[in-house]
Amino acid sequence: MRITATMPRMMRVRQHFPDPTVTDIPKAVADQIAVINLSDRIKPGDTVALTGGSRGIANIDTVLKAAVDAMKALGAKPFIIPAMGSHGGATAEGQIDVLLHYGITEETMGCEIRSSMDAGLIGTTTNGTPVYRDKNAESADHIGVINRVKPHTDFHGVIESGLCKMMAIGLGKQLGASRYHKAFLRYDFEETVLDAARINIGTGKVAFGLAVVENAYDDTAIVRAIPADNIIEVEQELIIEARKLMGRLPVMDLDCLIVDYMGKNISGTGMDTNIIGRAMFPDLYPLPAGVPSIMRIFVRDMTEESYGNASGIGFADVTTTRLVNGIDRHATMMNAYTANTPHGMKKPIDFETDKEALEWLLNTLGLTPPEHSRTIQIHSTLHLKEVLVSEALVDEVKGRDDIELLGGLEPMKFNADGNLVNV
Repeated sequence: MRITATMPRMMRVRQHFPDPTVTDIPKAVADQIAVINLSDRIKPGDTVALTGGSRGIANIDTVLKAAVDAMKALGAKPFIIPAMGSHGGATAEGQIDVLLHYGITEETMGCEIRSSMDAGLIGTTTNGTPVYRDKNAESADHIGVINRVKPHTDFHGVIESGLCKMMAIGLGKQLGASRYHKAFLRYDFEETVLDAARINIGTGKVAFGLAVVENAYDDTAIVRAIPADNIIEVEQELIIEARKLMGRLPVMDLDCLIVDYMGKNISGTGMDTNIIGRAMFPDLYPLPAGVPSIMRIFVRDMTEESYGNASGIGFADVTTTRLVNGIDRHATMMNAYTANTPHGMKKPIDFETDKEALEWLLNTLGLTPPEHSRTIQIHSTLHLKEVLVSEALVDEVKGRDDIELLGGLEPMKFNADGNLVNV
């Protein structure tokens, strides 16, 4: 039986979020590092390991290059280490490849990149979790921890995703990341990560942190250099600012969310759980209040920068055959193994075309006819500036100061292959 549906008409809208923006990133980094007087600690000739992560952080190549230049200005010898747990297929070469796609190479950075999956034990948390650190970082005189501070997709507390987590999971490589994620199923995330951060800082190797916070338009809003001893305290302040600045959907109660792209460069869970309202560990770590309630999620494709890692695909109710065909089984399996999230890699039913997927999905909304469904289409959970809202939502968004209507209602736009046009 061929399932058909009358599609809802859609309207493009633009959301207006608070948008503080750092316009001169190299100057901001240099100024911030100057403020914390690193010359008192880092001496000419000292080696400094700078962390490069796997997330799609805005302007990360510019931030890292500015940090390299700041270390050189002190007379130090900086190098970059991939600090990304098991990403890149949990291989040294794969992790260099991840950095390459962010424009981070030895040529562009002007320094060596040292990649290894070897990590050594440096301590044990109070709950018995071993703390590991990248051998290349361990060989340096100092470590500079560089990362974005943002709300975590799974865990919520006084610190979430940021410098402390980078010291634990990023610097811990696959070995450490796997141990931490196992511990998170029994022990408190916040307690474990803070303990790991304290152990890292307590070794005396960590010289400073460099935190960035982004606005809802995926641009750099805050750059903050922090002396090692103040990282935990300042990160608690920055996570509050990050949550205020993050993007959101224009309405919180939906029948259907259409996501053009998921990917590891979008979110650690492919789609940010704070946006889609689905928790990876709902019993252990429920999502905070104020997240959306969405009955059905359709994810259409995966970013090239995800390298086939489809972790988080399990959040979707339907997907496309083209996305499924693009999954790298090993990369996805290794990520799910390390994070202890086999449910996150479960593949939903897939369809050859978007039109077939939507016709099937919109007929699973109970008594709501497809054309009257509360549906939104987004590019990704990271890019929410412009979205498409269905006719049933127009009255709720019309007249709001934070939303601009960009035209009238139009039929859903499918190409000749039966696939939607991207937002």
